[in-house]
Amino acid sequence: VKFIRASGAGGQNVNKVATKAELRFDVDRSPLPLAVKTQLRATHAARLTKAGELIVVSERHRTQRLNAADALKRLQGFVDAAAAAAAPRA
Repeated sequence: VKFIRASGAGGQNVNKVATKAELRFDVDRSPLPLAVKTQLRATHAARLTKAGELIVVSERHRTQRLNAADALKRLQGFVDAAAAAAAPRA
């Protein structure tokens, strides 16, 4: 997780504190099943770098800790949705 300056209102600390969280997840090197990786790439193609990293950004909160937790939660949601979509239908 990398922290950068967030945009928008923030009071006195807006230009001093880097609270925006940027999470990079290497899809190709992850231990996820191939079907889930393929679904992640297809569903979130706009968030992928050329190196195959999925970028998840959060700037909802005013603290690094909450933004990092939010980015992780969003990544988990992306993976869960991809796994559900990739699961074979009975």
